[in-house]
Amino acid sequence: MPSVTYVQHDGSSQIIDVPNGENVMRGALYNNVDGIIGECGGGLSCATCHCYVDDSWASKVGGPASQDEADLLEGVSSERKAASRLSCQIVMSDALDGLIVHLPETQY
Repeated sequence: MPSVTYVQHDGSSQIIDVPNGENVMRGALYNNVDGIIGECGGGLSCATCHCYVDDSWASKVGGPASQDEADLLEGVSSERKAASRLSCQIVMSDALDGLIVHLPETQY
């Protein structure tokens, strides 16, 4: 099962196994990772699962954000960066084993 490292704003981190086909947001929610709220449950209608994909993984996560995702990223509470993504839109696979995502200071 592939793993994701969730790095908190303060630098602490948790490594969580996330099943293939599951998204990074649910991996965090199911394992009580602070910093991901996922208010809409992954329905691509909020931005409370905002994360920053580590630079070493940016090209492996998949193409740029969809237009709907990009529109939601415009309203995030923490700084939007080039590596900003909604974690509900990152689906785990063996190719993403070891993925590192950094969590913003706040989701609200």
